[in-house]
Amino acid sequence: MEHTEAPWCEPMSRTTAITVTESVRRTAAVLLLAVDGTVYAIGCDQGYRLIPDHLKDKRFGLSFAIRQMDPTMIREAVSRSLGQARTDISLVPGGAPVPLLGIRDHSRIVRSLGGYLDDLPLTRSRYTRGKAVSAQGGCGLRIALGIEPEALLSDLRTIARICREDIPHQELRFVDHIVPVSDPVTLDALERALDGRLGQAAYGRISVAVPSEHHVAYAEATTYITQINSAGALRSDDVDLGYVLTRARLAPPGRRLKVLREGTVTLARDRRAGAVDTLAVTSALTWLEAGISLGSRRFFLMDSEWYEVGAAYVDECRAAVAALLPGSPSISLPAWMDRESENAYNNRVADNRPGWVCLDTKNVTNPLRPRDQVEICDLLVPDGTLVLVKRAGSSGPLSHLFSQARVAVELLQESAQVRADFTAKVARLSGGKCLLPEDFTPKRIVLAVLLKNREKLTLASIFGFSQITIAQTAKALAARGVSVQVVGIPEGGPDALPPPSCHVGVGAAALA
Repeated sequence: MEHTEAPWCEPMSRTTAITVTESVRRTAAVLLLAVDGTVYAIGCDQGYRLIPDHLKDKRFGLSFAIRQMDPTMIREAVSRSLGQARTDISLVPGGAPVPLLGIRDHSRIVRSLGGYLDDLPLTRSRYTRGKAVSAQGGCGLRIALGIEPEALLSDLRTIARICREDIPHQELRFVDHIVPVSDPVTLDALERALDGRLGQAAYGRISVAVPSEHHVAYAEATTYITQINSAGALRSDDVDLGYVLTRARLAPPGRRLKVLREGTVTLARDRRAGAVDTLAVTSALTWLEAGISLGSRRFFLMDSEWYEVGAAYVDECRAAVAALLPGSPSISLPAWMDRESENAYNNRVADNRPGWVCLDTKNVTNPLRPRDQVEICDLLVPDGTLVLVKRAGSSGPLSHLFSQARVAVELLQESAQVRADFTAKVARLSGGKCLLPEDFTPKRIVLAVLLKNREKLTLASIFGFSQITIAQTAKALAARGVSVQVVGIPEGGPDALPPPSCHVGVGAAALA
């Protein structure tokens, strides 16, 4: 579960110009413990490489991380995109909120998270009060544990209880949305289809991808030794996809996947006299990524496991939209009276809210086409929050609202001209009472919506098309460091009176 790096011994050039070479020497130890019916393997230094991949619980460390890691302080994230044979690694030494990492996507599989932990009842935490405790969770869990027998057993039981009983952080629940296919009938059909494809010329339909647990070894390796269904092996300077597929094609039907699972690709580093330092031994199948369709359903093989494309799409959209509808909105808006225009409503709100500025129809020049104008927002809150207001009876007006929010943020972040025009306009319209920094960019956007003929703005009342577009917009803005919140505007009758002025909170819930 934890391993520490020992220093490398590398060639050194002395002032005598004589090169002194010392081979790499690393320790490797692994402790096996059976606790409450579960076997744990605790590696020291290179010991984690002694554990065969097929014996590992691929989600053990990740399951702990999404329950215990502070979602606002993620230091490292490793993810894979279905069908792209690509690994994305994000490194933020000081930690960052989940949205800034860009990993929340229905087609992206998170393989590893590293960061700071919430208050944790482990041995290490009791001796580091006031100090941040970090961990990295993926297939395994890299974390400091107690070294005394009683403390070690207690820590293992605590970790098991957290994975079994605790609920993942709301901002990290999306990690659990994409899980491998487990239906035996579907798995059998996929394996038979892939076995048949491996017997054909499959170039272009099967690609090579670095196994998620071995991207570090891949970066260090200079030699790859591939052995599949043969006493001999191929030594090459990278994984040879053609050789792997040829060896599989030579196997009889029904056994092609088996020989790939049993075949190995050894990652190594060259040494003198033709010797190598072994970095990792992997199953040959883990290097392949392939797409298979069963009727209208699409699947991808990744890290020897099958995933259905789009299986988490609906759940992910709903979760993203639900996160934008807080139980206690950061602002509340008065009823929108019958036959009241949008401009009249926005001016009325600003007139009754001290410090608010109405910017409806107060546009700035679009730098992409000077003859065009762009409306940044309808209302500006004293804390710099942009409020965009829309009354809608269909998905069309809402799509315009979401597009406006995205355009406003991108222009303010990317164009000095737009920033200058906007801050100057705010200062002039407020009579000098609201002075934004010259380099102002928003950190928060509130989308205020009145849905006609609907009692309340809820997940169920938002049009299906709009749920998709708002989820996409919010994710894009979150990746730019801008949190989004959606609030409902009550519908008033023709004789509704505007409410008195009230204090508006400055906080807003961030999108997970």
